[in-house]
Amino acid sequence: MGAKGEAGPRHTIVGRVVSLGPLQRDLVPLYQRWINDFGTQSTLGGPPVPRTIEQELERYTQLTAAEDSAQFTIYDRATGRPIGITELQEIDRRNRTATFVIFIGEVDARGQGYGTDVTRLLLDYGFTTLGLHNVLLTVVAFNIAAIRAYERAGFRAIGRRRECRLVGGQRWDDIYLECLASEFVRPMVGAAFAPNMPRGGAAGGEEE
Repeated sequence: MGAKGEAGPRHTIVGRVVSLGPLQRDLVPLYQRWINDFGTQSTLGGPPVPRTIEQELERYTQLTAAEDSAQFTIYDRATGRPIGITELQEIDRRNRTATFVIFIGEVDARGQGYGTDVTRLLLDYGFTTLGLHNVLLTVVAFNIAAIRAYERAGFRAIGRRRECRLVGGQRWDDIYLECLASEFVRPMVGAAFAPNMPRGGAAGGEEE
């Protein structure tokens, strides 16, 4: 079965330029290719270590079995092409908190506005569907484009951990950003869960 399968990928959340669907086992070789890009690994803050298909299969199994996280494959809405992965990790239902993670695996899909759309969608999903109140993320200071995308989506910088990352032989700060449900505007997912409301009506607001 190819990346789309016989009936195409399952798109559970649809945004302006991307759609999100569950992780798929047949996409594991693609996930492996993405994570073996050392440039991608550096943006995630980890050391550049090659990953085997067996390791990625194990990681896939662990992720899909985890009860404190929600993972999605990112698709280009226009073409249906998988382009990356996004997650809400460390979901704490008592305190209503989680940590946001994203990476765009396809190099030619970076800098195209996908990151902002994905971030808005996952924040809306976390706040509207999971009932979260505070979502945190960490980004390495050199990833300026990502920081701008996060801020456009609703995150605010709250501090930094100085010189805690060694990337390319140089020390970098980690930047911490957060978004509160009370500060998040322009919901996109909410209309899908509102009872007795026409789809595309006032409940969901209009997209930019």
